[in-house]
Amino acid sequence: MSTTLDSYEAEQQAVEQIRGSRERINQELSKVIIGQKEVIEQLLLCLFAGGHCLITGAPGLAKTLLVQSISQIFHLKFQRIQFTPDLMPADITGTEILEEDSDGRRRMKFVKGPIFANVLLADEINRTPPKTQAALLEAMQEHQVTAAGVCYPLEEPFFVLATQNPIEMEGTYPLPEAQLDRFMFNVYIDYLPEDDEVAVVTQTTSRAPEPINVLFDGEDVRRFHEVVRKVPVAEDLVRYAVRLADASRPGRANTPDFVNQWVSWGAGLRAAQYLVLGAKARALFEGRAHVTADDIRVLVHATFRHRILIGYRAEAEGVSVETVIDRLLETIKVPSK
Repeated sequence: MSTTLDSYEAEQQAVEQIRGSRERINQELSKVIIGQKEVIEQLLLCLFAGGHCLITGAPGLAKTLLVQSISQIFHLKFQRIQFTPDLMPADITGTEILEEDSDGRRRMKFVKGPIFANVLLADEINRTPPKTQAALLEAMQEHQVTAAGVCYPLEEPFFVLATQNPIEMEGTYPLPEAQLDRFMFNVYIDYLPEDDEVAVVTQTTSRAPEPINVLFDGEDVRRFHEVVRKVPVAEDLVRYAVRLADASRPGRANTPDFVNQWVSWGAGLRAAQYLVLGAKARALFEGRAHVTADDIRVLVHATFRHRILIGYRAEAEGVSVETVIDRLLETIKVPSK
């Protein structure tokens, strides 16, 4: 009985810690970021769950400032790479150089690239060709870089926070599906409402921004990851996440007709995994030690929008990927509470 009580108290303490951490982070971010509450929450959910995040939006919407501010709050080593058409894979991962030692002997030495950081900001990632984008694949999945047959582990925690411009903009390349699938969320950042935009212009033209205070360190982040994974989730909710992902795949036995008509490629296994993991982090943010169906439903758009590829028929009919996801949420039965 005593062990059960101790476990319950530890669980509640972890819940309060995560919820309190979220409030403190929001207070610090409010010094430099106005509005964009949903974007900030989804980005923090990625960090607390240990995932990577893709941020999509037009230039000038404070995407880079947001990522820099979060890395300061968590006191994590930050590196920024500006992706351009002439960027090469070695510019990201590092390269071998010929070095001569004190005895005059020559040997190859690996010089680490900017990917060896805790937070890597891949700025405008879709302005570089797929060959260079692919340099991130191993690092995002295995948290290591292989060069000349030698594996170099990356320091934990490791996050890739990438920004991309809308694909319709000139000089952009579509990200390969394997690259997209490694991002936990694709977060859309849009223009602010008029009142918020007035506040931004007023604040940024009248005084220097307040300094961001350090609240956590890398060890805290690793502990948050452990706490998030320990949150219990009912089997019917896991099954619900799996059914949402499965229903997005055309040609399956239980695929809805609209998916067969509109979708060329659906969400894979990682979609359900990240959906459940994100729901666990959101439950803690809300002060709960258990996951609900709402935690899953709220995150479906961010988890699925970069994993579902719509076909020509959908484009001809003016159907967007957001419409497909809305229909999936309407079609797949929600587990009873």
